[in-house]
Amino acid sequence: MLIIPAIDLKDGRCVRLKQGDMSTATVFSDDPVAMAKHWAAQGAKRLHIVDLNGAIAGRPKNEKVIRDMIAAVGDKTAIQLGGGIRDLDAIESYIDAGVTYVIIGTAAVKNPGFLSDACYAFPGHIIAGLDAKDGKVAVEGWSKLTGHDVIDLAKKYQEYGIEALIYTDIGRDGMMSGVNIEATLKLAQAIKTPIIASGGLSSIKDVEAVCKLVPEGIIGAIAGRALYEGKIDLLKAQAAADKALGKA
Repeated sequence: MLIIPAIDLKDGRCVRLKQGDMSTATVFSDDPVAMAKHWAAQGAKRLHIVDLNGAIAGRPKNEKVIRDMIAAVGDKTAIQLGGGIRDLDAIESYIDAGVTYVIIGTAAVKNPGFLSDACYAFPGHIIAGLDAKDGKVAVEGWSKLTGHDVIDLAKKYQEYGIEALIYTDIGRDGMMSGVNIEATLKLAQAIKTPIIASGGLSSIKDVEAVCKLVPEGIIGAIAGRALYEGKIDLLKAQAAADKALGKA
């Protein structure tokens, strides 16, 4: 199971939000390229990069710094990227630049045909992002709740052939309150697609709790604020995950 450091970009800087609220942004670094290098040096096998401005605007906004980050670490660290990706040209551009996985969130909810086309055009490269609160899906940088049920949408996405699904509990994201194990387990049992857990990872205990879901298809957990505030050490977290799975 991978521990995946998150790098959220706002106005070219590295930030963390609470529950997706742009007004709560805490700046952790003015140099996202150095941050990408730092996590790669710490042994991260994958990075989770989100263009927050892009998620709100509906089109890529931090493209230059993202390309610089890919150039710096993309040869040894897989990159999954989301935020404002709404058309096939944007996907192709990023994959050509060296992004391993492109995350489609809002566009998949609003235009399922686009997700289907993306999976067909770029097999093995498309991850769907499902962000939820109380079992309902949110879109547009989490600013709007929809009436869609998480499990219903996840099953539909699975049929399209997504490579994996990132499941985020908005209520816990950036709140350091632990992963929503119950909801993540329920989703994992409903589909066969690999799932990456996101939102609330705050301690080694959380890492061990998520590891218990690996037999159900959980392949990774995204860590953000806890890493930046020193609550979790990436090397120790990955070692704890490996140990829990009998690999250490």
